[in-house]
Amino acid sequence: MTIVPITSQDLDAVEVSWFSALCSDDFEYLGVPEATLRSSWAHCSAIVKEAETQGFRNILCPSSYQVGQDTLSFVAGCAPITDKINMLAAVRCGEMQPIMLARTIATLDHMLQGRLTVNIISSDFPGEKAASPFRYRRSREVVEILKQCWTQDHVEHQGEVYQFSGLTTDPAKPYQSGGPLLYFGGYSPDALELCGEHCDVYLMWPEPKAQIAERMQAVNAVAERHNRTLDYGLRVHVIVRDTETEAREYAQHLVSKLDDDEGRIIRERALDSSSLGVAHQAKNRDMSDMAGFVEPHLWTGVGRARSGCGAAIVGSTDQVLSELEAYKKMGIRAFILSGYPHIDECRNFGTRVMPHLDTCSLPQAYGRVPDTTPLTPLGAGARH
Repeated sequence: MTIVPITSQDLDAVEVSWFSALCSDDFEYLGVPEATLRSSWAHCSAIVKEAETQGFRNILCPSSYQVGQDTLSFVAGCAPITDKINMLAAVRCGEMQPIMLARTIATLDHMLQGRLTVNIISSDFPGEKAASPFRYRRSREVVEILKQCWTQDHVEHQGEVYQFSGLTTDPAKPYQSGGPLLYFGGYSPDALELCGEHCDVYLMWPEPKAQIAERMQAVNAVAERHNRTLDYGLRVHVIVRDTETEAREYAQHLVSKLDDDEGRIIRERALDSSSLGVAHQAKNRDMSDMAGFVEPHLWTGVGRARSGCGAAIVGSTDQVLSELEAYKKMGIRAFILSGYPHIDECRNFGTRVMPHLDTCSLPQAYGRVPDTTPLTPLGAGARH
């Protein structure tokens, strides 16, 4: 299968990121809670520090209304305990008033001295069941307002959800000129339209490579209509060992105590459990062989006990490297990886695979630099 790369960046390197289990998603055995792996500041920040030690360039900090840590507070707490790693903060659009969200993100960007990236998420609120098109219209308004706040002195926005006129944004300018890179994932036509017009990195969950290529082509077509180009990322779990046999044995170890009813409860408690993307992850499991593999090294067993990203690259060091190289040739330039338990698997991947990868930071590849524009005087409405 020949796939023409359509990435926007002429990069030989890739951004390799890890995942901090803020949302009570860390296990020795999938679906079996363990006190020492419970979501907490101590445990999740330890994952971040291990990822930085292993040379990962970014780390996804997810968001959930039901369980775990508050994402933006967590990212703020990581600023003084890290030096190099970027933070990819998941932001649920509409959760916070967008003017205040713009200010919060700008402040975090200064605290991290430009090491902030943002994962834009459209989702229901607790107790809400909104139609998908409306949720994406709301997210579009939030993103448009954020960009105005980060690049202009005043906000003018008259939308379906938010209305602002002549509102000062001082001093909401981020550390990075133009604001942090926006990472985005979604499968519906409304999602592709929002990403193609306004975001920077289109994130996908693991599927057979032919399906991933189709998604890349679809969002690229939208971006071209808006005279834009995107980068592409893959959010996937990973199990790497010295041999393929050892890796497959560990995959079975992970699900060896999984009760399917408990796994279903874990999947369904997520607000996005009925989304199109989650449906495609379930389809992967239905298409897999008796051992749970939908491709020779893509194992769908993880999705039995989590909503969202539900498959893992499984194999020896050389096999995992070959898989990453194949995705890279498709045009993927960002990998957001994870494994169970997260600290142990971070170390496994870091010691086995990272030394063989040429890595980069996408914000640096985009030329994101500090905004040195002098601040204007305090505007009307400021409280002294």
